[in-house]
Amino acid sequence: MPPLIRRYVKTSFAFLLIGLALGGWITVSQFVLGAYPPRLWITAHVHLLLVGFMLMIVMGVATWMFPRPARDDRRYRPELAEAVYWVMTVATALRAAAELLAGTTPAPAVRWIVAAGGLGQLAGAVLFVANMWFRVRMPQVAPPPR
Repeated sequence: MPPLIRRYVKTSFAFLLIGLALGGWITVSQFVLGAYPPRLWITAHVHLLLVGFMLMIVMGVATWMFPRPARDDRRYRPELAEAVYWVMTVATALRAAAELLAGTTPAPAVRWIVAAGGLGQLAGAVLFVANMWFRVRMPQVAPPPR
């Protein structure tokens, strides 16, 4: 497994554990301590699990498993695949952290950071699709002999 793919998978596992830990805290807070958590904590929990875990693991496995581009095909760029990893990782972590903070403080700057993280996730997803689009194809097969 290439190093980039290992990073995708391990990072998605880290987001899974953080998202589940946050979900556990939300549950204990509400049902044991009787204090309903801020709505944005639930949003952070969902983003950690759906984008941080699910989307990142799918992106990593797709990058690994989709058919390799032809040698002369310049449309797929490995350096863009690397950039997508970093954009998605930083944007997801930033968004989740800012959502947790925004749940406890009314500071307008924190809400701008949430928005920036969300836009970063969008940008990362668009770059991923643009880079992988041409790898979704039928493999070249020789015609059957006559």
